[in-house]
Amino acid sequence: MAWTSTHRYARISPRKARLVVDLIRGRNVDEADEILRFTNKRAATFIRQVLRTAVANADEKEADVDSLYVSEARIDQGPSQMRFQPKDRGRAFPIEKKTSHIIVAVEQGKRSARRTRRSAE
Repeated sequence: MAWTSTHRYARISPRKARLVVDLIRGRNVDEADEILRFTNKRAATFIRQVLRTAVANADEKEADVDSLYVSEARIDQGPSQMRFQPKDRGRAFPIEKKTSHIIVAVEQGKRSARRTRRSAE
């Protein structure tokens, strides 16, 4: 069974957040938390909060927290806010303020086969 947590409408570009979420997909929860703690990107704080909430959801349902791993971690694009920057001669330059939906799911049991194979090499 997977326990999920989401953060909708996070004010960060999905492209920037996907770089960070790719680091933790399929890893043990403790290992993923350490990676996010020391990643020097703004998206890491958003993703770390969502990961910790998913672990708390699992702990509330009396799951074994030591055997949890990140089964799903994805960033979906949210709605963009349109702003305009004034330019010379009466022009306006559009600026898109992008938002993201951060979804993290943790599952109990073995890690995914992809990570197990890679760590065995």
